[in-house]
Amino acid sequence: MTIQAHLPAMLQQLDDIGFDYGETRISLYRAIVVLVVAVLVFIAGHVANRLVTRMLRRLTRLDPTEKLLGQKLIGSLVWLICILFGADILGIDLTAFAVFSGAFGLAIGFGLQKTFGNLLAGIILLMDRSIKPGDVIAIGGSSGTVGQVERIGIRAVSVITRDRIEYLIPNENLMTNQVENWSYSAREVRLQVPIGIDHASDIVLAERLMIEAAKATPRVLADPPPEVWLRLFSPHAIEFDIQIWIRDPENGVGNVRSAVLKRLWQLFRDNGVVIPSSEQDIYIREWPERTSPNLPQRSNES
Repeated sequence: MTIQAHLPAMLQQLDDIGFDYGETRISLYRAIVVLVVAVLVFIAGHVANRLVTRMLRRLTRLDPTEKLLGQKLIGSLVWLICILFGADILGIDLTAFAVFSGAFGLAIGFGLQKTFGNLLAGIILLMDRSIKPGDVIAIGGSSGTVGQVERIGIRAVSVITRDRIEYLIPNENLMTNQVENWSYSAREVRLQVPIGIDHASDIVLAERLMIEAAKATPRVLADPPPEVWLRLFSPHAIEFDIQIWIRDPENGVGNVRSAVLKRLWQLFRDNGVVIPSSEQDIYIREWPERTSPNLPQRSNES
């Protein structure tokens, strides 16, 4: 006899292994059917998501942010359709989810509030395009976490720093806290390189050497050109700020300052411009009588 002839009997035997719960039959056969349908739904959803991603990548009229937003929204819709289709194959009455939806709503209100808050925050970030993949952002000011946005996920935004450390920042934090976006409207970023010279040095010569050192640094832009601002006459030095512009902050800012200062150090040495040291001269006008050197101490005896 063929397998087709034995199949109904085998399915009946699998269905006999189980029990009834009210009007619902729970058996090994039904468990296998549910497992197979779940696997097929997962495969179908995964394949459909990949096809949607490929289609969106081919649309050159959309920028990366619009493509990512479309992928998230269409992907969620695809998964919803696949789940509803799988429930229809299993013969599940969707009206039975009325009570479950109420309980699920309570769970969202209490336990999953942060999760859905991050999900909605991520969609809003993609829609208003305030933060998008490729942007360089700073959280906690310039001295805080500075890195490039790698991707915007359902729960968090991936930010990679120059140290190749990847921070996963919840989407909701980026919506409620202050964030510096260094490339929101333009890629150019201005940096300040502080430097001080001795009071006896030639200011005009020092400024010319500062401009020369900035222009000789590869990543410093020629337009806008570098500038030098005299910031302060302090008791120890004449302090300047070298204003430079770069277009690639994702490659780091400390290394640009270092390159400018290294070139400036050599130029100062070659041209006699002195950088003040921390040495201090102390002048004593008069020694107190009891502590004067080479003088005997007076006796208190009569």
